[in-house]
Amino acid sequence: MYQRILVATDGSELSSTAVHSAIELAAAIGAELVALYVVARYPVSYFEGGTSLSVEDIAEVEKQWSDKGQAVVEAVRAKAAAQSVKARPVVVQSDLVAESIMATAAKHGCDLVVMASHGRKGIKRVLLGSETQHVLTHSTVPVLVLR
Repeated sequence: MYQRILVATDGSELSSTAVHSAIELAAAIGAELVALYVVARYPVSYFEGGTSLSVEDIAEVEKQWSDKGQAVVEAVRAKAAAQSVKARPVVVQSDLVAESIMATAAKHGCDLVVMASHGRKGIKRVLLGSETQHVLTHSTVPVLVLR
């Protein structure tokens, strides 16, 4: 069965479903958990003079986002520990969320990825994209998708 489960979370209510299920599964089968939060980089305009923040301000915003991510994965670690599940909190900074999820799963030897899906269809999916769909179709390990 699974030895190490990666659960991707963004701290939202929807992703809490995935976190809860991943912890329950890990507890039931004696697996470890890797809790991942991907921090996006601050969007910087490619047009000269298009950014309204200094480099220092952008670094501060990114640090705040990273700190939030660390708090989210630490909360997952605490919830897992309450159920006697060993969890490793991981925060990665990248604009490529799906690729970061797959790379983290490979780096930490995860044999299952658990994540939530908003279930968007049609034009919303086209416009907003689907990180879950990307992971589902490109991952080399099984992916459990929860809604």
